Order: sequence, then C-alpha cells, then structure tokens
Amino acid sequence: MTGTSKMATITTVDPATGARIADHPVTTPRESTAMLDRAVDAVARRRAGPAAERADRLRALAGRLRSGAPEFALLIATEMGKPVDQARSELDKCATACEYYADRVAGLLEPRPVEVAPDAARVRLLPLGVVLAIMPWNYPFWQVFRSMLPAVAIGNSVLLKHADSVTGSALAVRALFYQAFGPGVLDAVVLPAERIGPLIDDPRIAAVAFTGSNRVGALVGARAGAAVKKAVLELGGSDPFVVLADADVRAAARAAIRSRFLNTGQSCIAAKRLIVERAVRDEFVDAAVAELDTLVLGAPAAAGTDVGPMARIDLRDRLREQLAATLAGGARLLAGGAPIDRPGAWFTPTLVEVFDTGNTAFRDETFGPLGAVYAVDSAAAAVEAANDSVYGLSCSIWSGDPEHAGRLAEGIAAGSVFVNRISESDPRLPVGGVKASGFGRELAEYGAVEFANVQAVRIAPAHLAPAGTAPARTAADRTAARPARSVRSTS
Repeated sequence: MTGTSKMATITTVDPATGARIADHPVTTPRESTAMLDRAVDAVARRRAGPAAERADRLRALAGRLRSGAPEFALLIATEMGKPVDQARSELDKCATACEYYADRVAGLLEPRPVEVAPDAARVRLLPLGVVLAIMPWNYPFWQVFRSMLPAVAIGNSVLLKHADSVTGSALAVRALFYQAFGPGVLDAVVLPAERIGPLIDDPRIAAVAFTGSNRVGALVGARAGAAVKKAVLELGGSDPFVVLADADVRAAARAAIRSRFLNTGQSCIAAKRLIVERAVRDEFVDAAVAELDTLVLGAPAAAGTDVGPMARIDLRDRLREQLAATLAGGARLLAGGAPIDRPGAWFTPTLVEVFDTGNTAFRDETFGPLGAVYAVDSAAAAVEAANDSVYGLSCSIWSGDPEHAGRLAEGIAAGSVFVNRISESDPRLPVGGVKASGFGRELAEYGAVEFANVQAVRIAPAHLAPAGTAPARTAADRTAARPARSVRSTS
C-alpha cells in the first residue's frame, strides 16, 4: 500500500509482487510556495512569447517522450502494473498529442474577429494562470497530458498532484516538462490528501482539474466552488457497449473483450456493461468467452502480456467484493472468477451475465477486469438500458447499419459515442462526461477553452460617440436650442 509514513514520505509499491519500490519525501510547505511562485512567474514570462516558440517546445517534448519511451514504459509497468506494450502505446499517444497541439497552437492563440459594425471586435484565449491538476494512477502519463497539454499550450502553468501510487511517474513527467519548457511550467508536489484542500484555496491557483472517483470529485468541486474557481471534473463511468442484432457479432465480441480488459480493465471509458440484443446473445457470448481465453495474464514487464495485476491490493479486494455481490444478486458466471493465489494485486479476467439492471455489476462502476453481459429484446431497449445509469461518460454501438447507429447515438446520455469502434480518447475530439461522470471537456480546442480567459475586445471608431450617449454640443448649438423669450408689448 502507498501511504504517508512518520518520516513524511510516500511509498510506492510494485502491484505485481507487493515489494516496495521507493520512498518519496513529501513536499514541504516552503517547497510548495516556491513551486507556486515559479508557476506564476512562468505564466507572466510566457504570455508574450511567440506561438512558434511554444510549438517548438511542444515538439521537443514529443521527442523526449519518444526517446525515453523504454524507460518510462518500464516505470509505468512497475508502479501500476500496466503491461509494458500498453505503456508504450500510452507514451506514443502523449507524443502524438504534443505534435497535434504544436501544429495548432498558433491558431488557438490567434485573435478571432467578430462582426459588430461599425465597431471592430475580436475574441482571444488568454491563460487563466496556474492550474492545479489532481490526477489518477491508471494512465500515469496520458492523464496528465490529456488534461493539461491544452492548458500549457495556451500559456497556463500546472501544479501536478498525482496519485500517490505513481509518484515516480509524476516526477518523470515534471522532468520532461522542465527539459522542454524550463522552470515553473509544470511542477509536481508529493502531498498527502489532507493538504490538497488548502492548496485549492491558495489565491495563486486559478483553476482545478480533477480526474478520479465521484466521491473525491464532489469534494474537490465543492472546494473549488467555494473559492470561486473554475473546475473540470472527469469522474467515473460505467460505459455501455451495445451490440445490435445486425452487427458483425464476432468483431463486436473481439472489440468488447479488448475494451473491457485493456489496462487490466482500469479505464474510465472501458466497456463495462455489454448490452446485446437477444437475437445474437448466444453467438456473442460464445465469441466473447473464446476471445477472453486468448488473453495472456502475466508479468507487466514481459512482452506479450495482455492483462497484468490491478494497481493496488485494496482495489483488487473491492472488485472481489463486487463480484461476490454480483453473483449473490443472481448473475451467472460465464468465464473466470477463480482467485489467484500469489503475492500482489492479481484478479482473474472475469465475465458474468446479469439479468436485471439493479445488479451490482450493471449498476456500479467496476474498475478492473470484470465485465457484465445483459441481453435486451430490441435496439430501443438497448438504448434504454444504456441510459439506465447515473454515469454518462462514453458509449460504443455496434451495427451493420452505421447511420442507424448514429441516429441512436443522439439518444444516448454520454459525452461521446463511438459507432463500430471502441471508446478511446483522441487529441482531435473532446473527452468528458455528463450526469455523475462530471463536467467540462479535455482535448481538441475545447480542452484549451476550459482553462482560458475567453476575452472579448470591442473597439469603436474614434470619431463615433460611445453607444447610448448624446454627442457633445457646441456653444452655438446650445444657444440655438434655447426657446425664444416672449416680448411684452408696452403702449
């Protein structure tokens, strides 16, 4: 377990073995203050910098990610158990996002004219200041880049508070940004949970980004709201994977297993509820179980491993409890389920079938290698089941008629819908949720706007008076405007 010791350190642990990796000293209040001061200075320093320089630094960051990928992938695998091949894919996505924003930063910063004749007007994005990023452990590099790269591109600075269990990754990300941008643009604090609240309150923090559980997200959002600070919350998900009767069922089953068990099932936008039209239920289950049997459960650092350990033992134990409640609630075990007797946070990839939407595996977010199949009688019933959740992050629909599936997507309460593709983040598209999955968006232009002062400037011509005021009058005007006095005649 990670935690804070009497020596004021946070310890990281290898989830595959339970062995201690490292003890990281907790950031002192003086160090936090110095980091915030540097971050404020960096915003001021970069405000007038040319877009071309920012683009060059983003490309340099991409280059450092690619050259250091073997080392960083091993670090990710060791700290949170991600199979090393998947860790390299995570790093490649980070580099691709850097290049995406390098190509677009000039456009993001360019003032946009607005027609308000006879005046001139423009709208531009200006940095808010320092963003506090409270990030989770499941994608130790990508979560930071996905959330904060657009903010950095437009001139903000970032103070990163990463999950304790991936502190080594947080420090590696800090070093990468320092090498590419210099001091203050992205720094990382190593802090226990009780010190996060006062950090949110600090007047040097302009906004807060949080990715994680609904419970903690509600606390972070409330604290930010009390301080009247912008917040973006990307919270949990119980994403539906809908298979219609006209779909390529075997392709859908392969994709469902890939989506559900990628990153050992520890992804907000992973398929969790596999909602299948009853006409193809048997074919889908047979294909899904066969695909599940091909997954290689093994050491995260070994090439070819598909599923590693879960990130922490307490998370593994929670998933065990959810599986037990699911089966006690009447679900049927389709594959897996057997405990693994070895040190570390191991959980057998498991597939169940549930028969009502109140079952634990359908109702709750299962953050690990546990998937639930639920059969419905029609496409309309599939949409109804997909929406029968407090969450609304992402959805995947599989159909032989993509246009029909696209129309169904309009009725799905989710931040994104993918047709004949698994749910996955892409720098070109916004990411975020509705309902209990949070609010705000990451990536694309939207991720930059979230942490921008969207400033409008309207300029009237000098020879025109401000709207709503009368023009100044000369002395002659005032004389001419006086009413004539009546003349009394005398006789």
